[in-house]
Amino acid sequence: MHERSENPTAPEPPVHRLQSSTSTDSAHTADEPAPPPAAARPGGEETRTDPPAPVDEPPAPADGDQPPPEPPAPEDGSGTGGNGDGDGGAGGRRRRRPRPRTLLLAAVLLLLLPLLSAEAALRVNYTGTPAPGTLTRHRDALWLGHAWLDGRKTRRDVQALATRLAGTGIRDLYVHAGPLEHDGTLPASAHPRAAWLVSELHRAAPRVRVQAWLGDKLATESPDGLRLDRAATRAAILASTRQVLAAGFQGAHFDLEPLHSGDRDYLALLDDLRALTRARHALLSVAAHQIDPLPAFHSFWGTTTGHPKWWSQAYFGQVARRVDQIAVMSYDTMQPLESLYGGYVAQQTSLALEVTPKSTDLLMGLPFYHENRFGHWAHAETVRGAVRGVRLGLSRTDAGRENFGVAAYVDFAATQADWRAYTEDWGR
Repeated sequence: MHERSENPTAPEPPVHRLQSSTSTDSAHTADEPAPPPAAARPGGEETRTDPPAPVDEPPAPADGDQPPPEPPAPEDGSGTGGNGDGDGGAGGRRRRRPRPRTLLLAAVLLLLLPLLSAEAALRVNYTGTPAPGTLTRHRDALWLGHAWLDGRKTRRDVQALATRLAGTGIRDLYVHAGPLEHDGTLPASAHPRAAWLVSELHRAAPRVRVQAWLGDKLATESPDGLRLDRAATRAAILASTRQVLAAGFQGAHFDLEPLHSGDRDYLALLDDLRALTRARHALLSVAAHQIDPLPAFHSFWGTTTGHPKWWSQAYFGQVARRVDQIAVMSYDTMQPLESLYGGYVAQQTSLALEVTPKSTDLLMGLPFYHENRFGHWAHAETVRGAVRGVRLGLSRTDAGRENFGVAAYVDFAATQADWRAYTEDWGR
């Protein structure tokens, strides 16, 4: 989820008529010669005339002989019964090569058909009634912006946040404490008021857990960024994690993007982080990419765009087995309608539930922000649509799942309508 700005000063053959010369070739019937007129004799008697001499018939073939084969008809259609311009005979239609425009239209239809079929399936996926009890399990989370750690927030803000969280299912707060440097290090200047915030939140809202949200751009699609294939970089990330845990955070939440499906270096990093956080009785959580909506879709999308946005379902499961919490960034989906977006979230919920261990908290992302650009339409990606999709997916796949919740992104862009949709439809 690339961090969004929280500047306090500021609030994408044309009916070839087939030549109806339609080749109405005439029947070309051969006229027989008329007999000579009878000669009148005096007195009206007719004078007979001798019949014409018989035409010599070709000799019949001898026994065992075959009649000579008839010559093949020319390929251009000008043979017997043809009209010499490609027609297949009298009344036939002219064959024309498809024009480029026709071929282009056919190609577009071939590409659109799978897409339209998939969108229709998402709309169907949004129908139905969620099962009773598919509401908060009090394992929800909220991403908080950097203002909570750089001095812009006060004790009054902490108290207002605690009041907002009271009576909801939100238990974990992911507070932006980074970003990491490209070498994996974390300057202390990135979170100067970490100890103060953790202390104030524990006083005002003792039920919540405060985790440090760390992230950076990966050098997977450009030369600039953090490189997980370097052992020194992974070691530095471990040191940065020790740093935030020492500051009082109860866990570390990682958001590294763009992270390609199958990345083994990321799995190795998670193995090391899990050992570290367990030894300190802390939480390890991650923000996860969406799962292929169609088999191997990440490969197709990566080949055509250079950005394989999705993970395979198998890789998602490998990540989920290495962490305490996994939060799906189920927004920025390119869906144009709320019903399609909700159906997409329902599908993502089911796919994630199928491969996430029951011991891992699975959280589905809610869009607490409003943008209009390619990939995200505010009128379509709504909290209401996401919550309904989450409930439908949960109902169909594992309605009784306890280690399950939603995660709202992000506090500084949320509206009253967002909070109301969350509390009324899920968080009560």
